[in-house]
Amino acid sequence: MTGGVFEQETNKGNTMKKNAAIVAMLIAGLATPAFAQTLPATEITVVGNLGTTTQSRVLEAPFWTTKVTELSGGSVKARFRPMNELGLKGPEMFGMVTDGVMNIATGQLGHHSGHDPINDGSDLAGMSSNYDEFEAASTAFFPILAEYYRTKLGLHLLALQSYQSQVVYCRVPVENLADIKGKRVRTSGASQSDFIAYLGGAPVNMPFGEVQQALEQGVIDCAITSTVGGYTSRWYEGSKFVYDLPVNFGAGATVANAAWWDALDPAVQAFLTKEVGALSAEMWAQNRREDREGIACNGAGPCSIGEPAMQTIVTPTEADLALQKEAFEKGVLPGWLNRCGEVCSDAYEKLSAR
Repeated sequence: MTGGVFEQETNKGNTMKKNAAIVAMLIAGLATPAFAQTLPATEITVVGNLGTTTQSRVLEAPFWTTKVTELSGGSVKARFRPMNELGLKGPEMFGMVTDGVMNIATGQLGHHSGHDPINDGSDLAGMSSNYDEFEAASTAFFPILAEYYRTKLGLHLLALQSYQSQVVYCRVPVENLADIKGKRVRTSGASQSDFIAYLGGAPVNMPFGEVQQALEQGVIDCAITSTVGGYTSRWYEGSKFVYDLPVNFGAGATVANAAWWDALDPAVQAFLTKEVGALSAEMWAQNRREDREGIACNGAGPCSIGEPAMQTIVTPTEADLALQKEAFEKGVLPGWLNRCGEVCSDAYEKLSAR
């Protein structure tokens, strides 16, 4: 008898718990549509970064093609294409956003530093020796760049992103940073070129697709790219050494046409600001993970994306970190300020005061 009563009470309690759980699920299910009903129907044209990167394939493309619509309960829809599928090279993207060709775009800041050198400000070669320093610089630089974009370019800055650290791959032995002297090094952008030149190397401007063969044939001695990018592009077929000191980090940004943005409903603005910010945070986390896996893949492993390349990974010393700082302060920073002028002098003063 007692057992029967206990069983009945238990069943009754379980039923109540189940009912409560069902109600909670229904409330949760209604919460998103209820919020979404406050958002007017909005269609967005978005151009993304290089579609071959895991950052674009795993995070960016699904966000714009699926997730943003789900999160808004169907109110916000995006037409998304990565830049390479549209035949874009990179440097033209932000100008196309300014002209209203697309509403939003994500691109590498280095692609846009030729026309507006201030874009290099958070990611100058030699300025940050690790992700924590780079993330702090990016956070401090955000309001500076946002103001410049608004007043000078007609852009609204939504987020700044990281990429993997840009490191040096060499076909000849490199035991420390000073060993760059006398070597021909493929660089990307003026900041990297100033860094290599200060070390006594010879910067070489060369398309990415030509680097692997140039290393293999001895046309160049070294080249700079990301830890995963060099591995997936099989640079190890020409290089034998990877110097594991970030030259910089390939900073990226997501921007919107300012006039289009200002015309959006404030609720849509708040929604996009929040969700693009969350996407950016995921990118930071992913790139931190992939950065170290890239080094492992170039070395002895473990490597989840292929066979370890078995290159020699060179670890920087305290003397190398000191030389990196010297190259930044005496070579890279003066060159940037000379190219950019007063606007960058003011920006760097604000950045240094953080």
